[in-house]
Amino acid sequence: MFSRNDFSIWSILRKCIGMELSKITMPVIFNEPLSFLQRLTEYMEHTYLIHKASSFSDSVERMQCVAAFAVSAVASQWERTGKPFNPLLGETYELVRDDLGFRLISEQVSHHPPISAFHAEGLNNDFIFHGSIYPKLKFWGKSVEAEPKGTITLELLEHSEAYTWTNPTCCVHNIIVGKLWIEQYGNVEITNHKTGDKCVLNFKPCGLFGKELHKVEGYIQDKSKKKLCALYGKWTECLYSVDPATFDAYKKNDKKNTEEKKNSKQMSSSEESDEMPMPDSESVSVIPGSALLWRIAPRPPNSAQMYNFTSFAMVLNEVDKDMERVIPKTDCRLRPDIRAMENGEIDQASEEKKRLEEKQRAARKNRSKSEEDWKTRWFRQGPNPYNGAQDWLYSGSYWDRNYFNLPDIY
Repeated sequence: MFSRNDFSIWSILRKCIGMELSKITMPVIFNEPLSFLQRLTEYMEHTYLIHKASSFSDSVERMQCVAAFAVSAVASQWERTGKPFNPLLGETYELVRDDLGFRLISEQVSHHPPISAFHAEGLNNDFIFHGSIYPKLKFWGKSVEAEPKGTITLELLEHSEAYTWTNPTCCVHNIIVGKLWIEQYGNVEITNHKTGDKCVLNFKPCGLFGKELHKVEGYIQDKSKKKLCALYGKWTECLYSVDPATFDAYKKNDKKNTEEKKNSKQMSSSEESDEMPMPDSESVSVIPGSALLWRIAPRPPNSAQMYNFTSFAMVLNEVDKDMERVIPKTDCRLRPDIRAMENGEIDQASEEKKRLEEKQRAARKNRSKSEEDWKTRWFRQGPNPYNGAQDWLYSGSYWDRNYFNLPDIY
C-alpha cells in the first residue's frame, strides 16, 4: 500500500456533502488495485457453502447454508477501506476456479448509473449464482455510505430451488480524520421461492459503545411465519444456528443483564461518536446447543500492508501467458491503471486513470452524436425470473471464447 497521510480527502469531499459520489473523480491514492468487478467476485470466496447446501435433503438446512453464504459474501469488506476502481463501460472480468468448483463472468453494463452484472455457475452444473449491483454511494460529512441496490439470485439446480436477496448497506466512517472503519447494517431477506421459507437477517448498526458492532442475527421462518430456527454471529467472523426458543430465552436474559449494568453505571456519553468502537469482546458468545454454519478463514499475515486483502482477493488480478491468450481484451486484468498501481507506479496509475476516463467520455460523446446506443455483450436487461425486479441476465456464449468486435476501452 501507499501511505495516504499526505492527502486530504476533505479538500475533495467538502464540495459534495449529501451528493451521490459516482460523478466525482477521486485521486487514485484512495483506491485499491482491483476493479469493482473483481471486488464483486469476492462473493464467491466461500463457494463451499453452496456445495454444502446442495448436499442437504432438508430445506431448512439448505436455507441455513444459503444464509451463511450470504453473510460470508460480504465478510471480505471488513477493513477494506480502499475504494475499488470504477469499471469502465464494457469492462469484463472472468474467474475460473477448478479447486472451488465454479466459473464466473461479469460485465459493466451501464455507466450512468453504474451497474455491474455477474453470472457464476458450478462446474458440475449444480448451481447458478447471478446478480446485478448498482452501488449507490452517499457522502454524509464524516462517512460514506454504499447501498448496493440490486437482486442477488442463487439457484440450486439439483433441488430446482431459487433464493433471492439484496446485500446490506456498507458504511465507511472517519473519512476525514481518524482511523477509517467499516460497518454494515440493514435487513437482508432471503426468500426460497419454491417452499416460501424466508430467512430475515438483521445486520446491526454498531450502536452506542459498540456493543452491537458487526453483529448479525435473525430467523428462518416458514410461509406462515413460524420460526424454524434462529441464526446469530458476526459478519466479520462466524454464523451459528440454534433453536428459536433457546435463542429468545438467551436474548431476554442478556437484555436483563445489560439493563442491570446500565442502571449501576449511568450512561455518560450522550453524543454519538464516529470513533471506531471497541467491541466488548472480539468473539461471539456461543449459546449452548448451537451449530456452527460458517467461520471466516484467517487473512494472510501481510494483509495489513496489502490493502487488507484476503488470500482470495490477492490472486484476482493475476494473469499469466496462457490466460492472456484466451481472455478478451476487455478483461480488467489488462487495465493499465490498476496494473500500474499494483506494480507500485502511483503516478503512472493516476495518469492512466485520467486517460481512460477521458477516453470513455469521448466515446460517449461520439455515440450521442451518431445517436447509436451502447450494446452490452454478455448480459441483457430483463426482469428477475423469481421476484420480477429489474435485473441483468446472462445471455450466454462467453465461454465459447469467440471474441470479435469488442470495444476498445483501454
